[in-house]
This record gives sequence, structure tokens and C-alpha cells, in this order.
Amino acid sequence: MKTIGLIGGMSWESTVTYYQIVNETVKRELGGLHSAKVLLYSVDFAEIEEYQTKGEWDKSAAVLAEAAQNLEKAGAGFIIICTNTMHKVAPVIQKKISIPIIHIAEATADALKENGIEKVGLLGTKYTMTQEFYKSKLIEAGIEVVIPDEAGVTVVNNIIYNELCLGIISEESRKKFVNIIKQLEKAGAQGVILGCTEIGLLIHQKDVEIPVFDTTQIHATKAALLAIE
Repeated sequence: MKTIGLIGGMSWESTVTYYQIVNETVKRELGGLHSAKVLLYSVDFAEIEEYQTKGEWDKSAAVLAEAAQNLEKAGAGFIIICTNTMHKVAPVIQKKISIPIIHIAEATADALKENGIEKVGLLGTKYTMTQEFYKSKLIEAGIEVVIPDEAGVTVVNNIIYNELCLGIISEESRKKFVNIIKQLEKAGAQGVILGCTEIGLLIHQKDVEIPVFDTTQIHATKAALLAIE
């Protein structure tokens, strides 16, 4: 079994879910008392979020690259960055290590293609929704991407940072997300990507009619299956 190197803490709320899914998957696949071999480097999210806000992506890349290097030295076979947004700096981190980073958007694109999705709605932080580092991976896979309007982007981003990253789950916010997803469906989305690892704490398949693709579930499951190949 390979050792999974997790870079977490962005936020720690969703990193808990990663750890749970990885171990549940290994247990399901191997049975008995099997659990995953995991190394976790958990960063201080306040530091990372400050760099995001200031647009100092090089500084956040340096923090995560150091984490990845330490995980490699400790014996990780590959790296999982437990957040969608920070995959913006994944290419920079990859250059600093010799083990692979399993990209969350590529794993999600594979899941979308397996389910015959050609046009998908994308929810996440404002960086993930509006910048090209994430959407380009989906477009390269032949998948059309739609995002909320400007007001919707603001609503989603604010709920992520001001509520979900703090562990606050609000029924009012769930309704706002559901309404935004309905608008994406009207725009032709055949499914919706929960493209922030915290959104899965708020939105579940039972809440909406179109298929939900939870990137935390997809990414963590892929990590577990790679570890036991």
C-alpha cells in the first residue's frame, strides 16, 4: 500500500472528511482491519487565506511546496491537496517534488465523463469559479462549464469563507445554494460540481434534482484506490 500525503487545513473541516473517506474506501476495498497509510501536513488556513485575498499566490505556493517536500521526505507516494482553490498553485508545487500531485479537477473530469456529463455547473470560491486554472482542466476533457452570475458568485464565495470554513451550516444558506443550482440547471447544466471541499458539508444529492459531484468524495476516493493499486 502506498502512503498518501495529504496537505490539509484549508479548512480543517473538510480535511476531516478526506481522512474519513480515504479510510472508509480502504476498509471497503480490503476488508478486515485495513486502514489507509496517511501522512497529514495541516497548514494554518488564516495564513493561506490572507495570501489569497492579497493575490500573493507565490507566498501560498511556497507554504504548500514546503509541506509537499516534507511529506515526500517522510515517505508519501503521492500528494493530495485537500482543497480546490489551491490547485491554482499545483504546477508550482509539482516542480518542487518528484512524486505526483493527484489533481482534483482531473479526477472530477474523469467522474463527469464516466457519467456522460457534457455540460456542468461549477460552484466554489470566486477564484475557482472565475479563473481558468480549474475550468481549463474540465474544458480540456471536453466538458462545457457554466458558473453563477456575478451576484451568485459573491453569495457562494461569502458562504464558503464566512460560514462553511468556520463549521457553520445554515438552512438559509442551503436554500440560496439550491436556488443558484436551479439557475445553473436552467442554463443547461446536466450536473453540478461542488468545487469547494466545504460545500459538501451543506449540499447533498437529496437537496437538488441534477446529479451532484462532490469533489471531496471524488478526490479522496481516488487517493484511496491509487494507494491500494
